[in-house]
Amino acid sequence: MPSEYVKEANAAEFVETVVRRSHDVPVVVDFWAEWCGPCKTLGPVLERLASEYEGGFELVKVDVDANQALAQQFGVQGIPYVMAFKGGQPVDQFTGALPEAQVRAWLDGVVPSQLDLIVDEARTAMLDGDEDRAEELLRGVLAQQMDHEEAGTALASLYLSQGDNPRALDVLAPLSPTSDVEKLRATARLTGTDGADIPALSAAVEASPDDDEARLELGRALAATAEFEPALDHFLAVARKKNERLKEARSAMVDVFEVLGPDHPLSLTYRRELANALN
Repeated sequence: MPSEYVKEANAAEFVETVVRRSHDVPVVVDFWAEWCGPCKTLGPVLERLASEYEGGFELVKVDVDANQALAQQFGVQGIPYVMAFKGGQPVDQFTGALPEAQVRAWLDGVVPSQLDLIVDEARTAMLDGDEDRAEELLRGVLAQQMDHEEAGTALASLYLSQGDNPRALDVLAPLSPTSDVEKLRATARLTGTDGADIPALSAAVEASPDDDEARLELGRALAATAEFEPALDHFLAVARKKNERLKEARSAMVDVFEVLGPDHPLSLTYRRELANALN
């Protein structure tokens, strides 16, 4: 039954009620039908939980008989079919009348926790220019859950913006190696030499082309200023020698690939060159 946290929607209302609304709060969509026995079991559970969570998510019920094209659009093949939307995108789903305990566990992966809400508050503080408040909030979250990815990446980004790369790396250390975490780690390592005297380093390499330490230092300095292609050239030159500096050169190149992304033309080109160099 429609209530403050439970709504019904048809195809014409779906974008406004589900997609756009999910930018503000998670929206759970229950695709159901009057003739479906399991739907009559699951539906009341979802409705009761929507009230219990008090706005943690909104439940939108879609009658598949009246909205067949919409059900087909989302690949509904069996009902009840439940989808969660966040930020305008579907993020998770399940089929069938799951037991309430499993539904709760599923919702816990969809609905922001109290710590998640604190991270959102910290992000707002950063947007308002209150970095001290943001840092305090994020450190408080990490004190309770040191591997909270959203808090860790937000705090690391804050430290990187302040030029405090060592603290950024410390914050990132307990986090699982997701793509966002690895990109921040690579950025912290690469920008650690920001402000180096590039002309002096270039002169040193020109004077001693076989000085691998100077060449690596120049490559890092160039990468720190986003001069990625010449930086990769210097790292590759060292890697091709296959000496004791190989691991260092390879790691520096991988950091650049992480920052640029796997599909960047430089990543594609130099990853092949590195592979050839290691053969």
